[in-house]
Amino acid sequence: MNAETTTQPHLSRWLVLLLAVVVGASVANIYYAQPLLHDIGQDVHVADSTAGLLVTGSQLGYALGLALLVPLGDLLERRRLVVVLMVLTGLASLGVAVVPSFPLILAAVVVVGLSASVAQIIVPLAASLAADDERGSVVGTVMSGLLIGILVARTIGGFLAELGGWRIVFAAAAVLMFVLATVLRFVLPPVPAAEQQMGYGTLLRSVGSLVREEPVLRQRMVLGAVGMTCFTALWTALSFLLSGPHYGYGPATIGLFGLAGLAGAAMAPIAGRLADRGYAWLVVPSAFVLLVASWVLLGFGATSLVALLAGIVVLDLAQQGLQINHQSAIYKLRPEARSRLTTAFVVSIFLGGSASSAITSALYAADGWGAVTVFGGVVAV
Repeated sequence: MNAETTTQPHLSRWLVLLLAVVVGASVANIYYAQPLLHDIGQDVHVADSTAGLLVTGSQLGYALGLALLVPLGDLLERRRLVVVLMVLTGLASLGVAVVPSFPLILAAVVVVGLSASVAQIIVPLAASLAADDERGSVVGTVMSGLLIGILVARTIGGFLAELGGWRIVFAAAAVLMFVLATVLRFVLPPVPAAEQQMGYGTLLRSVGSLVREEPVLRQRMVLGAVGMTCFTALWTALSFLLSGPHYGYGPATIGLFGLAGLAGAAMAPIAGRLADRGYAWLVVPSAFVLLVASWVLLGFGATSLVALLAGIVVLDLAQQGLQINHQSAIYKLRPEARSRLTTAFVVSIFLGGSASSAITSALYAADGWGAVTVFGGVVAV
């Protein structure tokens, strides 16, 4: 047992769960608008295609946050940084709820995406607070919160909008962020900066240095991008399939399919515990075998609901197993640079997901679900 393990106590279970809730609530902010685009467009008198820019804006803001804000987790006292960004997310969400015009809504959504990158500061923060022999499990639990936030945000957004209109969704999101920021301010211990003597410009440039100097990081960036390509391909094309002639489901029913992906949230802590116990070498190849198998099932899902649901569950299990293993591996490289390692890794998977979204949409338009499943299977192989 090394010095860090002997001097650093284990995190309490309730604090780990609180961090998981905070991560999920933070990342959910960039997905609330997706099922509400038509309602927002009608309210502020813009076309659906124009309202769709809100999704682009939130993703652009999030990408900027990953590149420009997440590295600050190595430079600043992290409890204060997290609380400030959560309050900013709440204020921006409140702005979305009250501003009258589309340009102002779009600007506020960009800020929401920017500050919601705080989720990717909390993950390495949790890793730093954890003892060595529990780090994988802690990261897995916190990442399960992130996955749940992504998957249920659309369902929650649609439900609240039906009750009180689309603006109430963002008002509720703002209140939630303010409450969680207050709770964290009082229960999370101060987390000192890992780098005391580095300027901001040097900090950003050092992300590239880490990529050049750490072959394990480069490997996990590529593998992470592969997994996210498959994950995004599924969730991009799924709504096209489910709304098509064979299934003919409406938006509310399609939104419920996100709940099938929650099985992946159960895999995250398990993968983390396996990493803690030295079985990482087994998780990665097994998860990639499952990833390939999921596309076989999804291929039959064009006409079989059972095969489709099974494929969704297997793919999400595989993706979460891979994701946790990758992050456990990179956090062992440079303890003082975990936020910057997170920036490099998450930017790579974000790029993989963005490219996959564009490719998948084009493939589905050209040759339907079959082309998408072939693409996903080839990427996994």
